[in-house]
Amino acid sequence: MSESLFSAAGTDRQTIEQLRQIFKTRKRGEVPLAFVHTYGCQQNVADSEHIQGMLLQMGFAFTQDAEQADLILFNTCAIREHAEDRVFGNVGALKNLKRRCPEVLIVLCGCMMEQEHVAERIKKSYPYVSLVFGPHQIPNFPKLLFTCVTQHERVFARGGETGEVPEGLPIRREGRFKAWLSVMYGCDNFCSYCIVPYVRGRERSRNPQAVLSEFRGLVEAGYKDITLLGQNVNSYGKKPDYGVNFAQLLRMLDEVPGDYRIRFMTSHPKDCTRELLDTMAGSTHIAHHLHLPFQSGNDRILKEMNRHYDRAKYLELVSYARRVMPDISLTSDVIVGFPGETYEEFLDTVSLIQEVEFTSLFTFIYSPRRGTRAASMPDPVPAKEKSRWFQELCKAQEAVAARRCAAAVGTVQRVLVEEEIPKKGLLTGRTGGNVVVDFPGDPALCGTFQHVRITNARNWILTGELVPPAGD
Repeated sequence: MSESLFSAAGTDRQTIEQLRQIFKTRKRGEVPLAFVHTYGCQQNVADSEHIQGMLLQMGFAFTQDAEQADLILFNTCAIREHAEDRVFGNVGALKNLKRRCPEVLIVLCGCMMEQEHVAERIKKSYPYVSLVFGPHQIPNFPKLLFTCVTQHERVFARGGETGEVPEGLPIRREGRFKAWLSVMYGCDNFCSYCIVPYVRGRERSRNPQAVLSEFRGLVEAGYKDITLLGQNVNSYGKKPDYGVNFAQLLRMLDEVPGDYRIRFMTSHPKDCTRELLDTMAGSTHIAHHLHLPFQSGNDRILKEMNRHYDRAKYLELVSYARRVMPDISLTSDVIVGFPGETYEEFLDTVSLIQEVEFTSLFTFIYSPRRGTRAASMPDPVPAKEKSRWFQELCKAQEAVAARRCAAAVGTVQRVLVEEEIPKKGLLTGRTGGNVVVDFPGDPALCGTFQHVRITNARNWILTGELVPPAGD
């Protein structure tokens, strides 16, 4: 198999139709099957839904068994080393499958692929991978795939950022009641530990009318929990100038009639404004849940991270949010063991957790990312010590979560019923604050909002009972 670099722009119906005909003859079963596995963040999940939409147009059905697939696609994440190791391990495991079934196409895409050292490793060590492309090349996926199968070439398509936001891409949504809606892409913050600006590119916002149109379609289709996505979602509208900032966009969406809930992530504290918090407080549909990553509770570490806020500013935001929304649920991201962090500085993070009392946290031990400023910083603390700090932080948060969940006992919560848990004989759903609630009930209630009285709490999971509608 020869190898070529490929640069394409756009896709078209002719390419899609040609691929439909090709895969009719390449399939191993009754229809061509695709296995799509997504690593990483919600934006990656949204990207995979667009890729699956294209595959659907090509005539593919989908399988959860890679052994049965005609096309295997991994949408990868570059945030942490562990995620990369998992990808390489899973790709390596496909070697025997490719040997048995040489017609199977193996495709790698996503953030990992934008890193030159990753692309080179794939070229040299995984010759059975046919197609590699980064996030900017998603609209070109059909043309890239067409080149692979017609010219029998390995195709590597990295880069290609134009500053434009593609619209009108097909989509196959994975959820029945919950949907992801991307409103912007990229990031301009360049936090010293983060690879995202290098692999996702600079900030680009979607046209507000395009967002509004897609949002209306989701509500009309019956989606009940719609999450707006962006690497720094509350930077929406800064460029190009649509004359609409993120708070204004939220107000536009909130005016759409219907029974639904709006969420958004991820917010950067430096761009979190009182206007945004006031908008949440005064809305009809926006959940009183704010994911606001603080990363560290120590000012020196925050400066080294290039976060552009300090502890006092973060606590001021939290205080105002609770003033205008007393029922707000706060969640966050935390990094333990940033290069040069001392134990005393780490304790500032623990004390902030105890002061704010987050509903839940996403906690990580620092993972160096090649090409970022932090990767070259001295890092004298051994991994074993960082692990000990990590456990200490998790223990502190577990105590906080237990207190917060216990305080919910006796309250009545509006819950979106998401699915049945057959083994437990229970339904499960989430509150507006994004807390899991299990309770007995009829599976026919899935996809509806119900009022549930909380009867018990265990750490971050609540149990309860349905409150009969008034008049019953």
